[in-house]
Amino acid sequence: MKGDLTKGSPISSVCRFTLPLLLSVAFQQIYSISDSIIVGKFASDGEAALASVGASYPVTMIYMSIAVGCNAGVSVVLSHLFGSRRYRDMKTAATTSIIGATVLSLVLTVFGLVFAGDFLKMLNAPENIMGDSVLYLQLFFVGFLLLFLYNIANGIFTALGDSVTPLIFLISSSFANIILNYIFVKYLHLDVFGVALASLITQSAAGILSFIFVIIKLNSFKTEKFKLFSVKMLATVSKYAVPGILQQSFISVGNLFIQGLVNSFGSSVIAGYSAAIKLNTFCLSSLNTVGTGISAFTAQNIGAGKTERVKKGTVGIAAMACCVGAVFTICYFFFADGLISLFMSKKDMTALALSAGRDFLKIVAPFDIIGAVKLICDGVLRGGGAMGQFLTATFTDLLLRVILAFSLVYMMPDLEYRAIWMSWPAGWIAATVLSVIFVMNGSWKRGKII
Repeated sequence: MKGDLTKGSPISSVCRFTLPLLLSVAFQQIYSISDSIIVGKFASDGEAALASVGASYPVTMIYMSIAVGCNAGVSVVLSHLFGSRRYRDMKTAATTSIIGATVLSLVLTVFGLVFAGDFLKMLNAPENIMGDSVLYLQLFFVGFLLLFLYNIANGIFTALGDSVTPLIFLISSSFANIILNYIFVKYLHLDVFGVALASLITQSAAGILSFIFVIIKLNSFKTEKFKLFSVKMLATVSKYAVPGILQQSFISVGNLFIQGLVNSFGSSVIAGYSAAIKLNTFCLSSLNTVGTGISAFTAQNIGAGKTERVKKGTVGIAAMACCVGAVFTICYFFFADGLISLFMSKKDMTALALSAGRDFLKIVAPFDIIGAVKLICDGVLRGGGAMGQFLTATFTDLLLRVILAFSLVYMMPDLEYRAIWMSWPAGWIAATVLSVIFVMNGSWKRGKII
């Protein structure tokens, strides 16, 4: 059956499945980066506009972390049910997840709209960018329901071994987003509002279409009548979604603290950091997506009782991830100035903004391969249901990063903002060591998903 990752060569099947996922996240990050590039280049005050988008970024990432965490939980459970051929339960898990996600996203939308300004004040956002940052956040919250549903649908497609359909949606929405961004900002002079509006339109369209197609996909499995909603199934999905949400959320909360620290250095440093963190997120999102591929592969094969295939598949996918990480490392380290310059016009870009972004990339990029190893190990742990170990490695990274960022700024004031950038590698190294140890001890093979 198409999408079955329990047959054929383990390395070949997991790599073929993961490649479209990797392309999907590449296009997703391209249109995310295009927001910053276009607003930085063509807005009336490019540096301030880029800082406005950047200042709101950690808040949007907390919301995205909830959606991505739910995506991961849904994918693990459905992958296991698909691998064990329990299609009736699989449908119940899918529809239960969609209903639960709808309710949760509506609550979060209301909360976000009410407290958008308070979020930014907590982050010490400078007054000169506060208005545009609030506006950007509010439009993000308006479209959050459909963005959430897109992520749930994506998790369902992934669990069923279909990595092509999400790729088609993302390619379409990416090009549409870039075109609308360009028109709204350069020709209609809508600046930050234009960037937010373009994202709202394209992400909403992707959410609606993915929801329709996932229902068609589920209906292709002929089963007896199934429950549309099951409290027991919601609890099962939550068992794996909540650790994923906690992982993503704690990282995002950590980034909130770091963003507040960055904001204390002024709008030029914020602008440089905003450009660099967008580029860094491109790398990490790509690697995390490879980890999502190994999670689905692991869960399907555990469901089918074929744990030996997981070991072989992990070797192949780890090699792919390290190659991806190496490409980003080379590009970011050797071409940092040119990449940061893409985000701002020469008249708006200050030397401080360029220096802040360049230094971030040169300090963090050499450790991208280590991050690749960690995210692959995390994928195996998540797919095998070893959620306690998965969270332990993640929290180690987060706590070290936040503690070191504040400590180094205090102890090494001459380094200024560069002291913050140094906290990234330390957190990755410690967390990667833990993740590798957890995978090697094999406890993930003994987990029961459902």
